[in-house]
Amino acid sequence: MKFRILTLCLALLLVGCSIGSSTPSELAEASTAPTTVPLASAAATTPAVSAGPTQTAEQSAAPSEAATAPASTTAETAATTTAATSEASAAPAAATQVIAPPQQVALPPGFTISVYAQDLGTPRFLAYSPEGVLHVTDSRGGRVLALPDANGDGVADETQVVISDLRQPHGITFHEGALYVGETDKIVKFERAGDGWGEKQVLVSDIPTGGHGTRTVVFGTDGKMYVSIGSSCNVCEEDSPLRAAVWQYNADGSGGKLYTKGLRNAVGLALRPGSDEIWASNNGRDMLGDDLPPETVNVLADGADFGWPRCHAGRLVDPDYGGQSGCEGVKAPAVEMQAHSAPLGLRFYDGQMFPAEYQGNLFVAFHGSWNRSDPTGYKLVRVPVDESGQAGAVQDFATGWLQADGDSWGRPVDVIVAADGSLMVSDDSGGRVYRIFYQG
Repeated sequence: MKFRILTLCLALLLVGCSIGSSTPSELAEASTAPTTVPLASAAATTPAVSAGPTQTAEQSAAPSEAATAPASTTAETAATTTAATSEASAAPAAATQVIAPPQQVALPPGFTISVYAQDLGTPRFLAYSPEGVLHVTDSRGGRVLALPDANGDGVADETQVVISDLRQPHGITFHEGALYVGETDKIVKFERAGDGWGEKQVLVSDIPTGGHGTRTVVFGTDGKMYVSIGSSCNVCEEDSPLRAAVWQYNADGSGGKLYTKGLRNAVGLALRPGSDEIWASNNGRDMLGDDLPPETVNVLADGADFGWPRCHAGRLVDPDYGGQSGCEGVKAPAVEMQAHSAPLGLRFYDGQMFPAEYQGNLFVAFHGSWNRSDPTGYKLVRVPVDESGQAGAVQDFATGWLQADGDSWGRPVDVIVAADGSLMVSDDSGGRVYRIFYQG
């Protein structure tokens, strides 16, 4: 009997040693290992809309259940994934989060829209830093915000105020490591200073204010800086040649010259990949009815005249300022669009995520009408453009910010292509930046 009891105790001792052989680090790793779920399962049941019709603004603050995302795509799982992988630089990115907008946004099949960042004030134009961090201007807040996504889950980790005390900042771009911002009365530059930015350098200071007050800045393939300055009025003869035009400068702001004129309000400027062309959106005049004149996209050229105020879209003589030969010598636009749509930011798609039919397309953000009897705009459209630069018909891409009753809950401003090929879209009415991605 004693022998049998001794044998049983020895067996229990051996089992205890086996259980205790796992190290504390191995046990911790087993308890915190992330669960990865393929993105394709996150919203496959609703490829053409962003969320169910009952989704509320409060619900949009958490990962979308309307998109039927599995549990591993919730905020709690994303946080666990981040904690588990932060100590290993080679670890995979966190599972993609899908945060539904407050209301539905219709998209082509296979596309999904998610809130990337919110509570941004009045986010306007977008730019990626050389480090790959998305930046956006907050016009009314006088700020430039950085929206990093270090864990790659498709949602900004935080909102960082990197520049403040600006006067209605709108345009933003990076060039040779420096940050350039278009304030309503000047173009300014910031150089890197440690982890932040140095003192403001004023490059162009003589820009008139009032009227159309946004100032967009881009750099061409020639290294020159191009600045768009809108008109002071709906339709008039301007006193300043700076108005209703795009000006060209050296990178330091010197050597300014009138590059292209006759553009009433060229808010968006974009380079067409594979060419030296700069394309500009333009907002046509008001008070000529619901459908005239068309909004346009124009290919800039040195010395070109797009006709405002005497001619619109290269073919419509203005009844107040045109005279008998108002459209003589006027350059025709590359694209015509619905009047009063208010096209602002535009960008050519050069990513690898979207299907082949989207390659080279021009995406344009329609801010939406303010005085049309039947509201229009408030959406994102695409324009197929072939290798020679010939544009096709305008097609809706993302719609739903304008509701059937004429009310709107958002106003797209700018669009930019992310490194992974998704589209980022700013909305200054809703205070958000959205991410649109394709999962097939």
